[in-house]
Amino acid sequence: MNHDSSSSRRTTEYLRQLSGGLRPGTKLPSTRSLVAELSVSPVTVQSAVQNLVSEGLIETRPGSGNFVAVQRPKGKSDFSWQTTALGPAHRTSQFGSIMSSLPDGAIALHAGYPTSELVPLRLLRAALSRSSRSDAIEVRPPAAGLPELRRWFASELAAGSRRGGPAPDKNDVVITPGGQSALSSIFRALTARGGAIVMESPTYWGAIAAARQAGLRIIPIASSGSAAPDPESLRAALSSSGARVFYAQPHFHNPTGYQWTDAEAEAVMEVMRDTGAFLVEDDWAHDFAIDSTPKPLAADDADGHVVYVRSLSKSVSPSIRVAAIIAKGPAMQRIQTDRTVDHLYVSGFLQSAALDVVTQPGWHSHNKQRIRELRQRRDDLAALVAKYLGKETITRIPKGGMNLWLQLPDSIDTLQLAQRCEADGLLISPGPEWFPEEPSGQFIRLNYSGPQPERYEEAIQILASAVRSLSDSAP
Repeated sequence: MNHDSSSSRRTTEYLRQLSGGLRPGTKLPSTRSLVAELSVSPVTVQSAVQNLVSEGLIETRPGSGNFVAVQRPKGKSDFSWQTTALGPAHRTSQFGSIMSSLPDGAIALHAGYPTSELVPLRLLRAALSRSSRSDAIEVRPPAAGLPELRRWFASELAAGSRRGGPAPDKNDVVITPGGQSALSSIFRALTARGGAIVMESPTYWGAIAAARQAGLRIIPIASSGSAAPDPESLRAALSSSGARVFYAQPHFHNPTGYQWTDAEAEAVMEVMRDTGAFLVEDDWAHDFAIDSTPKPLAADDADGHVVYVRSLSKSVSPSIRVAAIIAKGPAMQRIQTDRTVDHLYVSGFLQSAALDVVTQPGWHSHNKQRIRELRQRRDDLAALVAKYLGKETITRIPKGGMNLWLQLPDSIDTLQLAQRCEADGLLISPGPEWFPEEPSGQFIRLNYSGPQPERYEEAIQILASAVRSLSDSAP
């Protein structure tokens, strides 16, 4: 098999070079002559010809043979009419660096999803197999989602209650195809186009993009990564803008890693109640707690001020686009309407598989192992950053999540830094992607849940070299 593969590659390369040196339309040697000349089989020659036909280098004429393809000039299209038809574009963000493809051999510290070593692949494969043999593969699920999965999300939230208040039930839950879709629906349902939404700065780039795609004005409120937003500043931002929605990540904030204290959480909730506003609580890293246990604010929200989002796409698998919104009252009705119009329903097959995974006994043991691995990766990466870039570069050691947030000298342009690192085989996430408006400093985000932790030192050496180079060239 290896010999045949080698012969095919050799024959393909021979024909590629041969056709490249001939005029378009020139007839190529026959299959018989190529078999004799190259000492290969007719099947190998035919396979090589088909490879080059698919590349557009050779064309086959039935009854006549094979010829060097004639490269016909591409026609010119006129799309100018679309300028008027489309009108002004919605202001939106570019896709974040976490969506970038990984070049061969590159080190990934930019990613937004954990490597396969940190997801429960054995549990997932078994769950998918069982789901494929169930009714889930052929029956349309309820628009709000499978009742059993909705009940699981509700019980998970109730378990985080500090005060034992009224527990949510499955009727407060709607299933969505991932957390990003959940945010888009919430923003559309709770805020009219042209309205305002308050967000921490920096914050999750996907929330920034979703808000802009929904036509909202983002009112940024400072979050240094060392404290939750100041309550009075939050109150002023809501009052002056007319916003009635505040998007936040109280637990293991992405990108800074900060977690609100109980006192900070209560101060924010007091503002929400006083101003009659909604807090959109994005509990994205619920399953990635390392040294602290998340206490969702929604668990003790009796009056519907908190709209809660939790996704399984990172903890179960990126291929399982399943998340939940938990909300109460008319807000939930509006969100449910938006979800139904937008997607009708989420694949029952994927919902069934997700439910299977998180209700297996092995789910808890997997989470324990994942936490141990994340702690080791976090500490190893932080130690190397301190060694090569200085301990002061690390804004904080997060108690959960997947990211380190680094602050570099003001002379460093982090967009240039990211480009230089990529040229040297390292992908990082530059700070400007995480700010709804101008960055408050020079930051980068490093993700410690990606592949190849054994290359961390190589990665930080590349980063440190790029930082030195930019520092030396700074005016």
